[in-house]
Amino acid sequence: METVSGNLASALRIEPGITAIIGSGGKSTLLKTLGLELMRAGGRVLLCTTTHMFPVAGVPWDGSSRRLDAAPWKPGAAHVPGCTCEACAGLARGSICQAGVLDPETGKLSVPAEPLDQLSQRFDYVLAEADGSKRLPLKAHAAWEPVIPSGTANIVWIVGASGFGRPVDEAVHRPELFCERCGCEATDIATPERVARVLNAELQELGLSTARIMLNQVDTLNDPTMADHFEAALNHPIFATSLKG
Repeated sequence: METVSGNLASALRIEPGITAIIGSGGKSTLLKTLGLELMRAGGRVLLCTTTHMFPVAGVPWDGSSRRLDAAPWKPGAAHVPGCTCEACAGLARGSICQAGVLDPETGKLSVPAEPLDQLSQRFDYVLAEADGSKRLPLKAHAAWEPVIPSGTANIVWIVGASGFGRPVDEAVHRPELFCERCGCEATDIATPERVARVLNAELQELGLSTARIMLNQVDTLNDPTMADHFEAALNHPIFATSLKG
């Protein structure tokens, strides 16, 4: 197990192109942390989602000072010098912005108006939150998840350690699917071994053996050996950290 306290982008070997961030227990924080690291290293960075997410605080929306409820850029519109659309915003080195169509009812952004494969040609890094977790530390994926864009270069699968030791029905998004995959009841404890069993099943089913597994929130563990038990049961290398939002 590798404990990460410094540069996450380097530890996770984030390559240029599209990075899909999936799982639960800190996706939005990881999205922003990675984005700022890559920006400070001189990268042109776009933050977005393939599903829905709340706007990332402190990051310009599509690179402009427009209100979040302003009309988004539409495919086919001309790109001219000084354009502030989500595509042209990434042309400056060491920049970061976020893109997506705002739903005024939920306050969430959905997928950007321009396809991600086109956006990835204008940005060095496109970081996309690729599933939801209802702000719970653990989750099981439904049949339609995660929504990983074609041509994705990196996949980071995050797991919230704060869910270890809690009842499944309190800590897990879609507890019924979790129980089905590890053979337990919703009132049973989400042990590191059960979480690993579910993750192993999904890694195989989704064909994501190359995903980087990040165990977040390790500072919440009453028993630090839980992280070791999780990695041993997973039989997959993990990165351990405690991101601060």
